[in-house]
Amino acid sequence: MNVVVVTGASAGVGRAVARACGRRGAKVALLARGRVGLEAAARDVRGAGGTPLVIPVDVADHEQVEQAAARTEAELGPIDVWINTAFATVFAPFEEISPAEYRRVTDVTYLGYVHGTMAALRCMRPRDRGVVVQVGSALAYRGIPLQSAYCGAKHAIQGFNESLRCELLHERSGVRTTMVQLPAINTPQFSWALSRLPQHPQPMPPIYQPEVAAEAVLHAADHPRRREYWVGGSTVGTLLANAVGAGALDHYLARNAYAAQQNDSVDDPNQAENLWTPADGPGGRDYGARGVFDAKERSPQAWASRHRAALALTTAAAAGLSALLRIRRGTRR
Repeated sequence: MNVVVVTGASAGVGRAVARACGRRGAKVALLARGRVGLEAAARDVRGAGGTPLVIPVDVADHEQVEQAAARTEAELGPIDVWINTAFATVFAPFEEISPAEYRRVTDVTYLGYVHGTMAALRCMRPRDRGVVVQVGSALAYRGIPLQSAYCGAKHAIQGFNESLRCELLHERSGVRTTMVQLPAINTPQFSWALSRLPQHPQPMPPIYQPEVAAEAVLHAADHPRRREYWVGGSTVGTLLANAVGAGALDHYLARNAYAAQQNDSVDDPNQAENLWTPADGPGGRDYGARGVFDAKERSPQAWASRHRAALALTTAAAAGLSALLRIRRGTRR
């Protein structure tokens, strides 16, 4: 891993990934909209031992992304790894999100990954080597209330990446793509995402730090032959989605997910809104990798002890999935 492109590098998981790449001594192209955050990320990468290249980009604009890829190759060298992390979201019930806001979330969170992947492949395919890592979410498998735009985009990323992976395998290509499905992460998105919730939005527990996600992302980049990687408690989401089905989990989320995604005790003086313009743009501040929920970070074991219903559903899901696989294997025999 010599030359790495990280989208969404100014804050959150992208910022943590950029730092981790710097510690490896990599040359890191940092892509995001907010120059304040990008310059701070560059200092992090340089301080860790890497070589940064700041490129302000809106990933919703495919031409900007293509130009960023060309500049990276011209100034840093051939791209080895492209990591898609950038996203935008709206915390609100579906009926309170405007068509323009829905399109913006989709353009950034879904099409931003498509644009990044296209740019990466144009560079990598002629050399027949390289890795594209899609930073996903458990919500790529299981939608939850108050995040319909984000969940829809993550589902879309999952679908397009599966299609692309099959095409690359068909071609016997040396280029690899893989996906990392994350649990709830303590990032600044909860301080700057557009929200119409009555209380401060928060990650749906259990909550992990972005450095945990960054470690998983780099592991996936090092070992891209696996279709996807799951981090922490996000395996719960896929088991429930695939084995329990819609009914039981829908009712559980309808009862619990509204309160679980809001916090009335957070004092967040830096709360902003970055859907249309970056919160870390001119006159803004550097938000870093971590959000305001350090005190809320908890182990999966502690979370499970307080959410026995979800744990029971997960256990049933695992049993159902195991039985289904046994049936299928028996049929194939």
